[in-house]
Order: sequence, then structure tokens, then C-alpha cells
Amino acid sequence: MKDFLIALAIALVSCTQPVLAANDINHIVAIVDDNVIVRTELNEAIRTITDQLQQQKANIPAQAILERQVLERLILQHVQLQLAAQSGIKVDDETLASALSSIAERNHLSLANFRVALEHEGYHFDRFREDIRDQIIIGRLHQREVSNHVTVTDQEVNDFLASMHSQGGDADQEAGEWKLAQILVGIPDGATPEQIQTARAKADALLVRLHAGEDFRTLALNESNARDALEGGDLGWRRAGQIPSLFANLVFGMHKGDLAGPLRGPSGFHIVQLVDYRNQSEATITQTLARHILIKTSENVTDDEARTRLTQLRTRIQGGDNFGELARSNSEDTVSAANKGSLGWVNPGDLVPEFEHVMNDLAPTAISEPFKTSFGWHIVQVLERRQQNDAQGKVRANATEAIRTRKTEEELDAWLRRLREEAYVELRLDNEGS
Repeated sequence: MKDFLIALAIALVSCTQPVLAANDINHIVAIVDDNVIVRTELNEAIRTITDQLQQQKANIPAQAILERQVLERLILQHVQLQLAAQSGIKVDDETLASALSSIAERNHLSLANFRVALEHEGYHFDRFREDIRDQIIIGRLHQREVSNHVTVTDQEVNDFLASMHSQGGDADQEAGEWKLAQILVGIPDGATPEQIQTARAKADALLVRLHAGEDFRTLALNESNARDALEGGDLGWRRAGQIPSLFANLVFGMHKGDLAGPLRGPSGFHIVQLVDYRNQSEATITQTLARHILIKTSENVTDDEARTRLTQLRTRIQGGDNFGELARSNSEDTVSAANKGSLGWVNPGDLVPEFEHVMNDLAPTAISEPFKTSFGWHIVQVLERRQQNDAQGKVRANATEAIRTRKTEEELDAWLRRLREEAYVELRLDNEGS
């Protein structure tokens, strides 16, 4: 339980409330556009991350380095939350309650017992609750600004699979997964030749230290400018299409423990380590039989009107009306409406991610709440699921999802970098107490 809470807390950045001297509370450590970050908030986040690093038995960076890393993460969170507020992105209490219940269920607890366990570990439930709300808001912001604009074409999948074969890959390699870590020596947009040369020299020096035997995770914690620095540069397990395109070709030829770099990318110079490799060649895929009703928005139909209309249809279905007949007469997806809303048997990767995520979370026969995709507003019902032995279908499904994940991450990194550089940020760590 404690491992879960700490892992969740680091994603949320801050959930604790340490006792501080009164004069510490009012110190402003950063101004972020129209908001401020105070010493209290920074110390909370540092304590949370330190707890997590101790749980993982990782080396903890020097206090000054840790402060800078954590403060940068807080700054990025504040910038995103301010943009979300300006854009009108909100999370209602019903959605928040559902998210909290899901977290409790994953820990095999009721919500009441989860609250007791949370507070027993030293976390304040009300603060935890609002941090969960913030993360849902940020997730919706990412979806609106990045994920909804990422598409994967059949040609991209064909090109990817052809590239794998041209490099000697087979179905086993296409089902392989690589565990990667990175160190990024960042450079700003529009960097001068001197800044680029300095960054390259630093990356070269770090690579020398790694070849001399220094621990990759420790160097990432202390030196990396990437968003994953506080996780020791861990990029997790990646299928082939999920590996950043900058170093994908190199990774395929690496062995466990090998290093590559420095590699120049849009954000700076990357050093990459192949931590491990595994094969996931199982050919079975999960197919879903589902049906939906679509209401499109337009100049005459607002989001609220579309959602309200679907809510009313959902209530009628739950009251006994026939889903198929209501889909036939109401859905604006003309192809599926003619078949009573049926989408047929759907493979992973066939549908846009936001639709697939909702569908995958539903139990058979359950009907979703209204939700929005790039096509409009939907309700979806899962009728049945089955396991299908489809080696070629799984390869293509894996490739599609992997390419989408990789493209989304690359677009998100670029978007966050622009967002950070365009924000007004005034650092005051060095001015505390003055």
C-alpha cells in the first residue's frame, strides 16, 4: 500500500503537509505567470520524492540539485494548470469521486478504508483529492492539445513493419520490448553555437563518466534535464514503434547495458542506455464487440447540448428502451447507425485512443457516460469480449499503438517545451531570506 501511495504521490508532485517555521511558509521560490510557488509547496514535493527514492534505494541528489529538479517539475505543473483554467477545463465532483473509487478498488479497499489507509501513511485526504483533480485536468489538457491531433495511417504502419524487416526483424522482434533510460543535456530553442558547444561538451563528459563505471540512474538524477530525471531517466518498457525515432535504429542493435550517444535532438543531447530486453511474442489479442451512439457538435449544437441529449438517451436505455433502435434513429454515425450502432468486433488500435480508453474500461453490458472525441460526443456499450489468435493482426495492432504512443510522447515533449519557454518564470531560490 505504501509503495503505491508514494508512487502515486510522485506523479502528483505534492500530497504531504510537513511542519515548517512560519517564516519559511511565506518565502516565494518562483513566480509562474500569475501564480507563485512558495517554500511550503516545494518542501512538500521534495519530501514526497525523497520518500520514493528511499523506497527504491536510489542515491538521493544533493539538496540544491534536488530543489532545482523538483521546482522545475512544479513550474511545469503550474503552467499547465493555469492554461487549463484559461481554457475552461474542469473536473466535476462526480468524475473525481469515480476516479478516487477506482484508485481504492485497485488497492482492494472501499473508499472509506482507502482514506483511513492514506491518512495513516501521513497524507491528507482533502489535499490528495484535489491533487487527483489537478492530474485529471492536466490529462484532459494533454488530450485536447496533443493526443487528439495524433493520427497513425496504414502507410505509417506498413513503413514501420517494412523498416523492421529490412533490418532483419521478424515477428518475434516486432513483439519485443526494450527497457530504456536516458540522460538529456538540454539546450534552449534558438540556442547559440556557444550554448550548443557547451551542451555537447557536457554530454561527452557524462558519457565518459558512464563508460568509467558511474551509475546511470545517479547521473540522470543529478544531471539530466529531461522530464524523467527524477525517475533516474527511466523510459520504461517500449515496443519498437514506441522508441523515440531519434535513437530507434541504434537501440535495435544494442545489447543489455550498452550506451549510445550523445545524440542531438530538438531538446538537446541525449545519452541512451539499453537496460533490458524481453520478447512478448504471444499472438492472442482481445477483441471487443461494441456499439455506440454519436452526436456531433456544430454551430447549432453545443457540447452541453450534445452531452445532455446523450445523457437522456442513456437514461432511456437503462429504463428499458432498446439501444439498437435508439442508435438507428439518433446516432449521427450513419454507417454504424444503419447496423443499430454496432461497430462489430474491434481490434486494439482500430479506434481513436480516447474512445478506446473508455470502451476498455467498461464491463460487458455496461454503458458509458457521455464522452467526447474528435468526432463528437458518444455513449458506448460493450456487448462481449473474446481472445483471438491473430498473429498478423497483433503485430499490426502493436505497431499502430506503439507508433501512436511514440508520436504522442514526441509531440507532448515539444509542446511542453514551448509552453515552458513561453511562460513568465522568475526563480527566487537564491534570494530566499534576503
